[in-house]
Amino acid sequence: MTALPDWMRPPRPEGWFAEDLDHLPEAPRHTELIDGALVFALWPRGRWHGHVVATLTTALTDRAPTGSAVGREAAITLDPHNRTEPDLLLAAAGFDDYRTWFTPAEVRLVVEVVSPESAHRDRTVKLRKYAEAGIPHYWCIEDEEGAPVVHVYELAEPTGAYAPAGIFRGTLQRPVPFEITLDLAKLTPPRST
Repeated sequence: MTALPDWMRPPRPEGWFAEDLDHLPEAPRHTELIDGALVFALWPRGRWHGHVVATLTTALTDRAPTGSAVGREAAITLDPHNRTEPDLLLAAAGFDDYRTWFTPAEVRLVVEVVSPESAHRDRTVKLRKYAEAGIPHYWCIEDEEGAPVVHVYELAEPTGAYAPAGIFRGTLQRPVPFEITLDLAKLTPPRST
């Protein structure tokens, strides 16, 4: 059995805190903190995942309201023990070169593109955590035989939990978090014949 490298040992008995991620240069890219535990994403992800994230980044950037910023793989510090790195986010805050994360209050939309490795976290854990943090909109994009299907959730103020707001195939049309219509077929890579 191989010993753990020293950097993988929590710096305190309470475990890891979100701010610790800024001081772990040895950690793999895209390391997240969920309930005080380090979570390492498997990379590279499949072509479908990467293509959907790339084309959706462009589509959201082209349509985002003035004063908003679209971030790809940008971190959100949900609380001291949780810092996630969604595939995309829309924030009502500008980017600066030295910033490493956003607050939930700045984030209007989080988008996760489900991969086999992240499916459980994207569908359950992050769904709950983003709602608890007060992020108003969450899209979870699934691969349905090569076509993207977008499960849209909105934060229900009275309960503080997400309520399903629709499942979209073919076209996604929403009035919130901003007026948007997307041709979902344009998000996927071309198919070989």
